[in-house]
Amino acid sequence: MAPHRTEPDSPGTDWHAQELLLMREVMKMVGRSLAPAFVLREMLHLMSELLGLNRGRMVLAGEARQGVPRTAAVRHAYGLTAEEVQRGVFQWGEGITGRVLATGLPAIVQDVDAEPLFLFRTVPRNRLPPQTVAFIALPIEVNGATIGVLGCHRIRSRQRHLSDDLAVLRILATLAGQLLQLEQLVADQTRQLVARNAALARALESASARYGLIGQSPALLQALGELERVSQSQATVLLLGESGTGKELFARAVHLASGRHDQPFIKVNCSAIPDTLFESELFGYEKGAFTGANTARAGWFEQANGGTIFLDEIGELPLAMQSKLLRTLQEGTLVRLGGTKELKVNVRLVAATNRDLAQEVQAGRFRQDLYYRLNVIPIRLPSLRERGDDVRALALHFVNRANQTHQRNVNLAPDALARLQAHDWPGNIRELGNLIERLVLLADHTLVTAKTLEPFMPEGAGTPPPPAPGDAPVVRDYQSAQSHSANALREALARHQGNQSRAAQSLGLTLRQFAYRLRKAGLR
Repeated sequence: MAPHRTEPDSPGTDWHAQELLLMREVMKMVGRSLAPAFVLREMLHLMSELLGLNRGRMVLAGEARQGVPRTAAVRHAYGLTAEEVQRGVFQWGEGITGRVLATGLPAIVQDVDAEPLFLFRTVPRNRLPPQTVAFIALPIEVNGATIGVLGCHRIRSRQRHLSDDLAVLRILATLAGQLLQLEQLVADQTRQLVARNAALARALESASARYGLIGQSPALLQALGELERVSQSQATVLLLGESGTGKELFARAVHLASGRHDQPFIKVNCSAIPDTLFESELFGYEKGAFTGANTARAGWFEQANGGTIFLDEIGELPLAMQSKLLRTLQEGTLVRLGGTKELKVNVRLVAATNRDLAQEVQAGRFRQDLYYRLNVIPIRLPSLRERGDDVRALALHFVNRANQTHQRNVNLAPDALARLQAHDWPGNIRELGNLIERLVLLADHTLVTAKTLEPFMPEGAGTPPPPAPGDAPVVRDYQSAQSHSANALREALARHQGNQSRAAQSLGLTLRQFAYRLRKAGLR
């Protein structure tokens, strides 16, 4: 809503009240928006409406270029037509406006008709009132340099003193300079931030390639950025996330980015170790510690001395072993099974789990003190559904890997890649890898199109080809380590005459998953 006003120069005008109203309205706009364009245009509007300073304009300098005369142009105006604004371009020193730009001094023209330097460039004389017209031009400064001009017309013979107009215009010119300086500072900081973000993204993209991580999605780069920030510390890192999100690659990235990169990196999958063997596997054993221990053996912690140990699926660790692990982490020592001597070890721990360890603590299945020790630097790894931008890159990576492994030459057509990216993946990157591997093995043509791909897509995305009797489904879903009983594993082996690969396929498992379950069940 426009401010209430009395007509300028009407009898009894309270000019002091008009000035206060103008300043109050301008400052209210500054409080609502720091965007100079909006505030400056309204400022010129109020100058005309409240004080009779008409056809106001802000003439602002363009960028200086070597060998080209510097110019300034009307950027904000009130009471000028679009054509008049377009004509308002001035070189340094040209006319009254150009002289203010060049000298940084205000200019007051009492009668535009009597001033030879007045160009009438913006508004022709026949568009001005027939009375004697004055022109006022004040410099707009930023950091002591003139970057523009605040100009306006006024009827010379008025009830209001010219000195009062000058006082108000000086304040408005100063405020305009401050707003433009703020805009410049924000623009500079924004450019610097964009440049830093671009440099960081390039560094992270380079790092992702260096660590073998495929993709450049924001979710992946954020997790990688967190990883790189903590890589040089010695603190324990806990990788959280769903199964199949690439925890081993991230753990190896922590190791490679640290000062221990030249030392051992030992990976231990806790879900693959029978409960009775945990202590001897992790901490080693002395000769004679148990039947068959004919020689002493260093455990995984000793083998990782000076480097990094990665305990995958740490939520599978039995309670008895949790206390021994905590002691090793706190004191940096261990005792081999059957031994009495404390051995010093210097190991950085990276742990991973797809369980909610806080809930495991509440249920009494995980030690609270160990949980706090592990949870120093938690990093959540994004699932595939959070990495939609990476599906194409991952699919091409899996195709290349499967082609090399199986000596095939299968390629994905653009529409097949688009179909894979459009699918609502539930989160497991391993599912995409398994699908691509099956596709490479079973595709009839070297170029796979979207139509050819459709039968291989997971349930809900199309009808998969019917599996042969005893074969696995087209895509093997990830299953927990307790998904099959010992009897089910024995029966699968018996059906396939001891062939573990075929037995694993019949149960919908990878060979590695099948082998883990065999060892966990105590089967050979």
